[in-house]
Amino acid sequence: MSNIRFVSADEAVKVVKSGDHIHFSSVASAPKVLIEALCRRGDAGELKDVCIHHLHTEGEAPYTDPKYAGIFFHQAFFVGGNVRKNVQAGYADYIPIFLSETQKLYRSGALPCDVAMVQVSPVDKHGFVSLGTSVDATLAAIETARVTIAVVNKHVPRAFGDAMIPASMIDIWVEADSVLEPAHFSEPNEIEAAIGRNCAALIEDGATLQMGIGAIPNAVLAQLGGHKNLGIHTEMFADGVLPLVEKGVINGAAKKIDKGKMVSTFLMGSQEVYDFIDDNPMVAMMDVGYTNDPYIIAKNPKVTAINSALQVDITGQVCADSLGTKFYSGVGGQIDFVYGASLSEGGKAIIAMPSVTNKGLSKIAPVLTSGAGVVTTRNHIHWFVTEHGAVDLYGKSLQERAKAIISVAHPDHREELEKAAFERFGPHYSYIKL
Repeated sequence: MSNIRFVSADEAVKVVKSGDHIHFSSVASAPKVLIEALCRRGDAGELKDVCIHHLHTEGEAPYTDPKYAGIFFHQAFFVGGNVRKNVQAGYADYIPIFLSETQKLYRSGALPCDVAMVQVSPVDKHGFVSLGTSVDATLAAIETARVTIAVVNKHVPRAFGDAMIPASMIDIWVEADSVLEPAHFSEPNEIEAAIGRNCAALIEDGATLQMGIGAIPNAVLAQLGGHKNLGIHTEMFADGVLPLVEKGVINGAAKKIDKGKMVSTFLMGSQEVYDFIDDNPMVAMMDVGYTNDPYIIAKNPKVTAINSALQVDITGQVCADSLGTKFYSGVGGQIDFVYGASLSEGGKAIIAMPSVTNKGLSKIAPVLTSGAGVVTTRNHIHWFVTEHGAVDLYGKSLQERAKAIISVAHPDHREELEKAAFERFGPHYSYIKL
């Protein structure tokens, strides 16, 4: 489109006014040059009471620095590692929300969006750009914003699905080429590899997978080379899926909706992942209101959702967002997919975690730590997996599930947990058999 006029980042952010609500495209695609320009306005004393929203972002988040108190107020939908310290200190904040509903915050008007700041691929011959690795709630922000500023970046992959939007949706254009923020993952250790094997044993041929990010999902994926016709419908995926796509293990052939396509709403991984989705018709980057809708998720058979936890109590309550009163991450899409998988024909909702912390403390507790948030309730949990095994809690009574959960606790802590269960439930607990 020859009528596009590019301006500098500093010129673009002049549209921001004090009191505005701003949305940043998320994860790997945070618009760095706009963030830096916005902070320069903050340094100059030109703004106050500006609220900033996004999913978690990779890279630096300077707007959460204590020096910007009263200027920028971070209210994100997930607590990433780059803002965790300042959220816990009170200089930044978090909006508890199901990931599926983050887009609804904007579309319903519950949360205003004055300025959307995003990154896009170059305009194609049809007059479209792609949001690349960050559709999530970003599309909803663009639809509802007073002004949308787009950084045209040649490194943003040209992804299909809802990621493709007409250039006419953009109001202000900035040009800056910087590589997308890569994510680095450690190799699974012995415990994580054992959890991966226990989870992989539950995955059937023809399953549609959702799993988060990190060593445990990669350990699971590494065990699936002998499987057939797996599909992907998830909120995000990373490098671990690529070898399975190359082998033909992941082909989406058994899916009932989006057959043959890998469906996701955001990505984080190496450059190889970003290159993989570029111009790839096998990948559909979709609005988070679609990817994380439990009733959409449930339309595919054998949906197998694998999510992690920080702590689980002996009744099956899952804390995944906080360490006591200190917020560590967020609700994310865990309950969206736990519920969606449980509604899927032949589906399996799995919560997987190491049985102990790095310091050897049990992550399975008689009761959750005071202040801990329940993300997946005891009513929602089905499968629970540690390095010591996998147990199905669905349909089990409180005493039965306590016995099952304790059976996959670390051996060093089982006696203590059994004693706590006996004290809680009374002498009948002694007669419970697995």
